[in-house]
Amino acid sequence: MLINPFLCLISPQNPQTRAQIESLVKAGHVEELRRRLCSRMSFGTAGLRAAMGAGFARINDLTIIQSTQGMYKYLAKFFPDLGSRGLVVGYDTRAQETCGCSSERLARLTAAVMLCKDVPVYLFSTYVPTPFVPYAVKKLGAAAGIMVTASHNPKEDNGYKVYWNNGAQISSPHDKEILRCIEESVEPWPDSWNEKLPDSSALRSDPLQEICHLYMEELSSLCFHRYTNRASTSLKFVHSSFHGVGHRYVQQAFKVFGFPQPIPVPEQKDPDPNFSTVSCPNPEEGESVLELSLQLAEKEGARVVVATDPDADRLAVAEQCKWKVFTGNELAALLGWWMLYNWKETHPEVTEFKKVYMLATTVSSKILQTIARTEGFHFEETLPGFKWIGNKICDLTKMGHEVIFSFEESIGFLCGSMVPDKDGVSAAVVVAEMAAYLENKNLTLNQQLKNIYETYGYHISKTSYVICNDPPTVKRIFSRLRNFGGENLYPILCGGYNIVQVRDATTGYDNNQPDQKSVLPVTKSSQMVTFTLQNGIVATLRTSGTEPKIKYYTEFCAPPGESDISSLEEELKRVTAALVEEFLEPDKNNLIPRSV
Repeated sequence: MLINPFLCLISPQNPQTRAQIESLVKAGHVEELRRRLCSRMSFGTAGLRAAMGAGFARINDLTIIQSTQGMYKYLAKFFPDLGSRGLVVGYDTRAQETCGCSSERLARLTAAVMLCKDVPVYLFSTYVPTPFVPYAVKKLGAAAGIMVTASHNPKEDNGYKVYWNNGAQISSPHDKEILRCIEESVEPWPDSWNEKLPDSSALRSDPLQEICHLYMEELSSLCFHRYTNRASTSLKFVHSSFHGVGHRYVQQAFKVFGFPQPIPVPEQKDPDPNFSTVSCPNPEEGESVLELSLQLAEKEGARVVVATDPDADRLAVAEQCKWKVFTGNELAALLGWWMLYNWKETHPEVTEFKKVYMLATTVSSKILQTIARTEGFHFEETLPGFKWIGNKICDLTKMGHEVIFSFEESIGFLCGSMVPDKDGVSAAVVVAEMAAYLENKNLTLNQQLKNIYETYGYHISKTSYVICNDPPTVKRIFSRLRNFGGENLYPILCGGYNIVQVRDATTGYDNNQPDQKSVLPVTKSSQMVTFTLQNGIVATLRTSGTEPKIKYYTEFCAPPGESDISSLEEELKRVTAALVEEFLEPDKNNLIPRSV
């Protein structure tokens, strides 16, 4: 086992991680040592992400140094002008005392690795929202960007998110080549441990003031009704930053749009790496984790709650009307309608939408696709993960197209295309303006959502997950699906309905294509299978790219005029339960159901 190499590489730089390994050795925890030392992290849908702690499979100062040394090696090959372009580095507010890790320290070590190789580094002087890093990469012309964050993951985790020079997250082949370079760069360079180097190096600069100014200035391009915003003084908003980075930036964004500042949830306004007031730091979990926000809104008479996750790239929204917490798919229907409405208003001379696009991940609602078919703009799907959307935005922009809205169902939204990544700060203030506009029409967000569904047809969806901490079990579950009725034979029934289409993004199989090959890119490193049923329900099972979860997604797309929504909801509920029970076998596989 690789115990001695790890201890040699970290000693005496981090006594906490050394002590963790020594304690595991002393206690004879061989399996835990094997998990930590016999594998390395790989790039998922959000870069490298793992628990903080000792070991090559964990986030710690050594693995961050090794990752950045590999990044340098790859970037130096790819960019002859790396010495003039430089690298952007940002970080969130995570920290764990038991292993001596904080996002700020890991960011400073990242900067030190590049600085000791004479690469300029734009290191933010304080915590920033994740979208500020790709925005800075584009504005500063940097070769790449790194954000140290684990977004909405549990407090034990951290991550290393990498952006390419186009501002989008890295995808193949860059991710694989960087991993190869990391494996060739495991011995720390003498100055790689010097976290004080950013304080003394002339090659380090702080982009905070410039990027914040440019971002807020460009954000105003998404403001379409400034007069209405100023007039809507009766509409109050509450904002929670979930103990993360979002407070000061959301406050500034509201000011840009002419709104009074939203009322902050005092217990969650300031950074807290322990996320003390929530059971998990993910606003996607809904009302149970929004409890303090909803209580404050009732006390203050605020009708709308906006909540950004700890790194402010996701957004949850709730409206006071027996408190409706919108799902990601519902909020996307509203935002998609809003962005199209305002695009039409600002382009009255345009009668065709040949260059207008909206994007969504394939596990998200088909509502944008339905609207596109009616209104005439273009819609495209991508694989799950905003890295696919970001790169698609860059490709379409190069061809002269305009992407006005993109989303993933896990409350990730991008209004416009100023950042090729999801952005909770801009989405929060766009939602506020939409709510203010609708209030002047005597409409709530929920009422407008119903108007959208009545126009284009109800799209009823259900998204949830089970937890599986045993990778072999996950592999066995999906192998069973691919051999359900014999070798290479997928299931033919679900919930009593015939399955008419199977698309397997892991293997590239799609029985609906003439050559039986999926048009989506093959992703062998993750599991994802989609079933289309005879009654029109679309169901997907996939592994999370950031957590030990098997996620499931189902959606019923009803035609316009369908009024018996309750029966559709019941049918979707029944089929979803059958999907989980028949295909995942939760009891047999010891799967842990969603707890909140």
